[in-house]
Amino acid sequence: MDVAIIAAMEEEVAQLRAQLSQAQEVAASFVDLPIYRGQLLGLDAVLARCGIGKVNAALATQYTIDHFKPRVILTCGVAGAISPEVRIGDVVISTGAQQHDVDARGFGYERGVIPRLATSLFPADPDLVELAAEAAVEKLGAQRVHQGLVVSGDLFVHSREQREEILRFFPGALCTDMEAAAIAQVAAANGIPYLSLQAMSDQADEEAGQAFYQTLDEVLAGLNQVVLGLLQRLRAQL
Repeated sequence: MDVAIIAAMEEEVAQLRAQLSQAQEVAASFVDLPIYRGQLLGLDAVLARCGIGKVNAALATQYTIDHFKPRVILTCGVAGAISPEVRIGDVVISTGAQQHDVDARGFGYERGVIPRLATSLFPADPDLVELAAEAAVEKLGAQRVHQGLVVSGDLFVHSREQREEILRFFPGALCTDMEAAAIAQVAAANGIPYLSLQAMSDQADEEAGQAFYQTLDEVLAGLNQVVLGLLQRLRAQL
């Protein structure tokens, strides 16, 4: 298997699934884990809709690894922009991912540090970052493309107060979602190259819920063009 693409919501996988040739749905042992296998731009690919939240994301990622043994794992979808440099419609290419809602400060650990693990910041594969950046700049223009830290938590950030609290502990974070860091951690534990690509649907403020639905189709259309551009470049290297 060349690549596994994991996303939380049906909207995030629908356009890519439409591009899948020789597509077949694969029965999974988990409830509500749709998995489709086929050819995507000449790559042997699996698309998995993991569901929302870190536990769903981790379960789906490990299941995908165990059953399909992908050489590369991608996660793509929408996120909330928390950096003032990032706007709705921009794309963030992760250089690393961390869980913002892990909090063991009572034991002397910094916020986001998972106790007794060697690391809590899971880096993206640098070669995938480079390929994705080339594709994103080609499709969207350099001004709409950012590289940096993605933070995840079981929280839809929908207020300036929540956003500023995250930035207080993770000042370098560009955006926040609910799955990427969990997928990154599982990929790292299995030694599989990983990358997160995310389009900004909102700015993690009081208008986030409304903006999410208003922008979803448009920002995903742009993101999927970037994903396809990345896969074209990846095919030449695998």
